[in-house]
Amino acid sequence: MPALRASEIREVDRIAVEQTGPTLLQMMEHAGTELALSAMEMLGDNWQSSKVTVLVGSGNNGGGGVCAARHLANRGMTVLVVSILRSSEADGALGQQLLALAEAPAEVIRWDEAFDTSDADLVIDSVIGTDLQKAPRARQMALVRAAQAASGQVLSLDVPSGVNADSGETPGFAVQPSRTLTLGLPKHGLTRENSGELWLADLGIPPGVFARAGIAFPPVFGRETRLRLSYPGEQAK
Repeated sequence: MPALRASEIREVDRIAVEQTGPTLLQMMEHAGTELALSAMEMLGDNWQSSKVTVLVGSGNNGGGGVCAARHLANRGMTVLVVSILRSSEADGALGQQLLALAEAPAEVIRWDEAFDTSDADLVIDSVIGTDLQKAPRARQMALVRAAQAASGQVLSLDVPSGVNADSGETPGFAVQPSRTLTLGLPKHGLTRENSGELWLADLGIPPGVFARAGIAFPPVFGRETRLRLSYPGEQAK
């Protein structure tokens, strides 16, 4: 199974969105659904009575987190969403996800309002993803630090916020998750040390889309939509 660089990920996304499908919202819904299922799995038998805090950035990674928050709240869980942007400030796919979330029984606050992650059973990190170029900015950093302060488990979407998807370097502070659910294909910079337990989620992208981007690999998901991965040098689980 190949690992991708951020530039390859962007090219796959561009081809899908501009030429072939699936659309951005379709892929985001896949990501959010699998993220919600992963969260419930991590919480175990007491998932329905658990409290989840979702940290949401201003890009597509945040949209996946918002989607997961909706699915969790729809199932009766106590969900707090801490977002960099208000719904009125967001556009595109993130704006649409926030609009849908407004109809779910989740609490939504801005990043600069008072909140405490230490009482959450699980914190979901959907702040930056693969978009990191340099140290997180002030608003992003506030959410990264909130994830670091969590006393429960932490689940990162695609790439832990603050980690460079290509190099694995952390130019500032970074989230240190219990588990990372990466999307489509794994990323070069993900390691046991910076990402924790690594899982891969299917986004429904056809092999022809990857082939157009110069990426070829055999089918990997079989009957599953999420797979636990082993890091290089580790025995397969």
